[in-house]
Amino acid sequence: MSEYILEMKNVKKSFPGVKALDNVMLKLRPGTVHALMGENGAGKSTLMKCLFGVYQMDEGEVIYNGEQVKISNPNEALLKGIAMVHQELNPIPERSIAENIFCGRYPAKVPGILVDHAKMNAQTREVLAHVNLDFDPTRKMGTLSVSQTQLVEIARAISVGAKIVIMDEPSSSLTRGEVSKLFTVIDKLRAEGVAIIYISHKMEEILQISDEVSILRDGQYIGTWLANELTTDMIITRMVGRQLSNLYPKRENVPAETVLEVDNYTSINPKSFRNVSFSLRRGEILGVSGLVGAQRTELMEGLFGLRSTVSGALTYQGETFKCAKPKDAIGHGIALLTEDRRLTGIFGVLSVADNVSVASLEKHLKYGFMLDRKSINKLVEDNVSKLSIKTPSIKTLIQSLSGGNQQKVIVSRWLANDPDVLIMDEPTRGIDVGAKYEIYCIIADLAKQGKSIIMISSEMEELMGMADRIMVMAGGRLTGIVEGDDINDETIMELATRFETEEEKHA
Repeated sequence: MSEYILEMKNVKKSFPGVKALDNVMLKLRPGTVHALMGENGAGKSTLMKCLFGVYQMDEGEVIYNGEQVKISNPNEALLKGIAMVHQELNPIPERSIAENIFCGRYPAKVPGILVDHAKMNAQTREVLAHVNLDFDPTRKMGTLSVSQTQLVEIARAISVGAKIVIMDEPSSSLTRGEVSKLFTVIDKLRAEGVAIIYISHKMEEILQISDEVSILRDGQYIGTWLANELTTDMIITRMVGRQLSNLYPKRENVPAETVLEVDNYTSINPKSFRNVSFSLRRGEILGVSGLVGAQRTELMEGLFGLRSTVSGALTYQGETFKCAKPKDAIGHGIALLTEDRRLTGIFGVLSVADNVSVASLEKHLKYGFMLDRKSINKLVEDNVSKLSIKTPSIKTLIQSLSGGNQQKVIVSRWLANDPDVLIMDEPTRGIDVGAKYEIYCIIADLAKQGKSIIMISSEMEELMGMADRIMVMAGGRLTGIVEGDDINDETIMELATRFETEEEKHA
């Protein structure tokens, strides 16, 4: 009997204009964590979607438990004991946690007619407890944060009793504490004989949790190594095919006068941000740090007019104004790249050209009402060239691009409006080390040009490598702003955990 629970051999998969996989192989042992690495567009997610039945291979074979199998759809994969936690979350926001976990396999009182909600909720509590979650099973998925949704998706995959669990960027929205909990769950599954395929761009995680590492590059299989024989530099070199001497570009920006002042910004929601005041200088990269629940995203959405129930004042270049809707922010030179690229960033069913131009169509009208396609195409082609966006054509659907290239498209969308202030919420989430560097270079170049950047990131090293100053939030409050020699792990973490409830404050 084979020592492998899974073998994928000579896998080929092409899309229009793109050869995504070319003779790729993968061998997986039971009770191990096998990391799958490569730059965005290397073919990692495509290979896993072929295994999970989302895509059909053009060529190749899958041997599972010693037998050659054909998996036509995700339901067949689940029935065989293969589960997948996708990189892009796909919850049903208006349904409960329990309904999301058991979607498509509800326990029934009367088969095909009546769902046994009591049994479903009880089983949900059990599976949530299995991964150390204590949520009400009847709570709507739409009320959860991105990180909480990610944890529930992991619980859903585990709930089917799978022998293979594919985790595609499972920690991309998790704090260090939550990653530690995830690793505890993974260790438990590994001890139970479950095989984990773990896709991540976080080198530290890979070296900590995995037993073996396979690397893909440009749709081709590069090799497999024991994790304890690898270093971060070795992984990066094999991923990108070259050595990266610096993880962050040289900072050549010179912060100047104040362009934006935020005074006592407070949400009407008492559990959200309150009494936040800070300033932003021209040509500055201002980092924003904090743990999950710090309300960083909520604050930035308030600044951009996505949350109108806010008190406080905004002053832009000496003019105080109220930002009740995004149009107010855009009119004052403010742009926002949202945290969830797929849900609130891209228009997946539209082309690259449509996604780049959608926020600046008023600038490309003929006779005041007709779209000037020639002007739009020039704008798009210029941005594709300037930001090195890899796409077969500007007419290609954006959903077929890699995460890093999707992010570049969104950046170019806002640059078309020539903003003075660019708020970037987790700009490198789910992006590989090579594409990260390209995004960092774009950010550094914008700051050098005099643009002001607010950069939210859950990766402390990223903020320390990119930001001129870092403001830290905890529990909805601004707990401090650090710069110069004060920018270090210890100071930032101390500020990020400096949480005091109103009850404690007045006790």
